[in-house]
Amino acid sequence: MEECMWQQITDPLGNIFLSAAVAFIPILCFLLCLLTFKLKGYQAGFITVIVASAVAFFVYGMPFSLIGASFVQGFAQGMWPIAWIIIAAIFLYKLSVKSGSFEVIKQSVMSITPDHRIQVILIGFCFGSFLEGAIGFGGPVAITAALLVGLGLKPLYAAGLCLIANTAPVAFGAVGIPIIAMCNLVGVDQHAVSAMVGRMLVPLSLTVPFFIVFLMDGFKGVKETFPAIFVAAVSFTGTQFLSSNFLGAELPDIVSAIVSLACTTLFLKVWKPSNIFRLDNETNFSNNTQLELGVVVKAWMPFILLIICIVIWTQPWFKALFAKGAIFDYTQVTIAFNNIQGGILDENGKAISLSLPINFVALQAGTAILLAAFLTIWTLKIKASDVGECFWDTLKEMAIPCITIGLVVAFAFIAKNSAMSATLGLAFAQTGDAFAFFSPVIGWIGVFLTGSDTSANLLFGPLQQVTAGELGVGEALFLAANSVGGVVGKMISPQSIAIACAAVGLVGKESELFKFTLKYSIGFILLIGIWTFIIAFFLNGIIPEIVPLVK
Repeated sequence: MEECMWQQITDPLGNIFLSAAVAFIPILCFLLCLLTFKLKGYQAGFITVIVASAVAFFVYGMPFSLIGASFVQGFAQGMWPIAWIIIAAIFLYKLSVKSGSFEVIKQSVMSITPDHRIQVILIGFCFGSFLEGAIGFGGPVAITAALLVGLGLKPLYAAGLCLIANTAPVAFGAVGIPIIAMCNLVGVDQHAVSAMVGRMLVPLSLTVPFFIVFLMDGFKGVKETFPAIFVAAVSFTGTQFLSSNFLGAELPDIVSAIVSLACTTLFLKVWKPSNIFRLDNETNFSNNTQLELGVVVKAWMPFILLIICIVIWTQPWFKALFAKGAIFDYTQVTIAFNNIQGGILDENGKAISLSLPINFVALQAGTAILLAAFLTIWTLKIKASDVGECFWDTLKEMAIPCITIGLVVAFAFIAKNSAMSATLGLAFAQTGDAFAFFSPVIGWIGVFLTGSDTSANLLFGPLQQVTAGELGVGEALFLAANSVGGVVGKMISPQSIAIACAAVGLVGKESELFKFTLKYSIGFILLIGIWTFIIAFFLNGIIPEIVPLVK
């Protein structure tokens, strides 16, 4: 079988920088399609897949059968679990609207504050961070952006602001999976990397809430809302720092979000902004009567049930029920390409899997969200006809976005399996001491390519570890930098852009949202690169000692 395996070549042209320039062509193609030609997301994705396939075949020598298998693997990954999460989240949101609960939710948020600037922090930053810590994979942006549109924000603004707000929690998303998976891969204990990530994120987490308000209303808005935003930012950042340094990677997002949401809400009971800022020009808030607690709880029931289901889904005892050999192990299947002769080996001779593991329940946040939707139907006694209308509307609205997501993830898998992604990483690794600046840039590119901080960490974690050893820098820094750089790549990831557009009804407007977030993402990654360089050569005392995993 060994002779049938195709081995990756990371430097097909004999010069790593020339090879990297060629590997960059599909990314350049995607950027031009969106920014210059203003094509729709699925059109840009399709053209990019064609270009990436051509580069993989003609430059990297990847057999066409393996390119096809990589496409299917990536497209299927885009459908399951990513599109599945988005469909379930939008369905739950539509049930909330159809039942009339969302009107009460709007009133309950307005009773805390009618100010759009602070509402974005409460929902986009605080509640979004909780959802990121619990489910990840685009669900937080879909849910929070839809909520903010319902509260009166313009769709493009809501989507863009939620993408920016989603940066701070991404590194610890989905119960710390990005860090835990990378540390398991490179053979180190996750606590040192988690602590380093928490230390590196302090400037970003403190800045993001103020930056969001600045984008909405300039320095005047920051000045008018400063006390509330300060409480939100400091309570979130402080809790994130402490939990990441003392509890590990699993809980920082969830704990930080709850603490920040509670502190900010309580603070707003005793402090109000002098001027109310609204993007919909609403000025009459006299109807914001005090709601009964029971009415508010019932209205929030879809999202309360969502939280309960997600908490259950993250419990070890629940996951154990679906493990191999357990009572529900039949809910996991693996699809393999048995008709393909051979497979893929990386440069070190390690096999790269082309199989499609599908877990229908235990590891699927989308299934947890769908269960919350079914419980919502039962709890709020929503009519069957209304349920059917919500579900059909969801499928119609999500059809094109799901295809876009599938094409984007397919491109990511072609780039990964052909070694194009590795080529880009290796080119940066040749920059010597300057690599301390480029280390987070690699994570940024990785998340742009894959749409996932987890995938970017798995893709480039070993490279970061090896380069740290060569430069004599604590490897916890570069491993953490990969993840921290990735968090600001999330806001320009084509996958994230497609999800955000789908959530707020901007399908076909992906280029506008991408243009909105690109400049901010570039600005953030430059600052993170400088911050990483400063830590590596001037503040290396804050880099924790890393502990190898005991085999």
